[in-house]
Amino acid sequence: MSRSGRGTRTTHQELPPALRDAVDDFAEHLARVHNRSAHTVRAYVTDVVALLDHAVRMGCLELAELDLSVLRSWLARQRTTGAARTSLARRAASARAFSAWAHRAGLLPADVGAALASPRAHRELPGVLRADQAAALMEAPARQPTTDDRTTATETAAHDTTTAGAAPDGAATGATVDAADAAAAEAVLLRDRVLLELLYATGVRVSEACGLDVGDVDHGRRVIRVFGKGGRERAVPYGVPAQRALDDWLRRGRRVLSGARSGDALLLGARGGRLNPTTARQIVGGYAETAGLPRTSPHGLRHSAATHLLEGGADLRAVQELLGHSSLASTQIYTHVSVERLRAAYRQAHPRA
Repeated sequence: MSRSGRGTRTTHQELPPALRDAVDDFAEHLARVHNRSAHTVRAYVTDVVALLDHAVRMGCLELAELDLSVLRSWLARQRTTGAARTSLARRAASARAFSAWAHRAGLLPADVGAALASPRAHRELPGVLRADQAAALMEAPARQPTTDDRTTATETAAHDTTTAGAAPDGAATGATVDAADAAAAEAVLLRDRVLLELLYATGVRVSEACGLDVGDVDHGRRVIRVFGKGGRERAVPYGVPAQRALDDWLRRGRRVLSGARSGDALLLGARGGRLNPTTARQIVGGYAETAGLPRTSPHGLRHSAATHLLEGGADLRAVQELLGHSSLASTQIYTHVSVERLRAAYRQAHPRA
């Protein structure tokens, strides 16, 4: 098996000590100085380890020997093995970040990655729901019986197992379990409803929604406090429908699912722990499917929220702040979505289209 096929950890251990130490120091720098998430650090490290492994096979046993030709050779090899343009762009960005850090740390005589070009990543316009489709998705938990929804049924069953195990023996057991089942089913539906409402009303990322605590909700001002990428804090408003869903969840739902593992988490899973982003994605996708809507994810709801805000006349800078984008360029893609919709409407309606 080739070294590149043996996994990042094994390849990292096989690097010369000086290169291995450089990777470790770079990872620590990303985590502590730039406050990158564990997922982001892992992605950078994977790319840099692959780059240095390629450099070693080209005869570079010291970091100071790394030059632009090695970086270009590494990207060229990725291209020949079928890497997508988006992957090549990301790997080039990792190489540039590592090169810049190594130069500042005195490990490279020059920032050789500064001149590294990368293919421009192809950005497809995100799929968004129409406003009426989004409204239908928000109403889906109220229309769909619990047993007809795959995610909700699965979560309720997990909750039922715990409840049934705690039920007392005797003739009252069945009635007690049935009552607990009904309460858990209603609680899960209320949780699903508030999840959908918050994702669409605020445009927050699914990880941000699942990371919310009860104390992050300002009911008086209808604002939630969100901690986004890099630990950046922002306040995001929400509307009356989301407020009603929150009130119902906190008054009638959360206490049913709450347990020793709940802590201050706002959104709970059926077993009482903080709702997992993977489960949240399944919930959104499940309701979209049962409502006959296009395939939808929490990220699709984020796209939809941003597009509908802009179509309603919201300022681009305001939308940037709401979404937590560090660069306005990230927000501008939604203006293209709106233009595409205008073009579609023009082609359909204008006699000279």
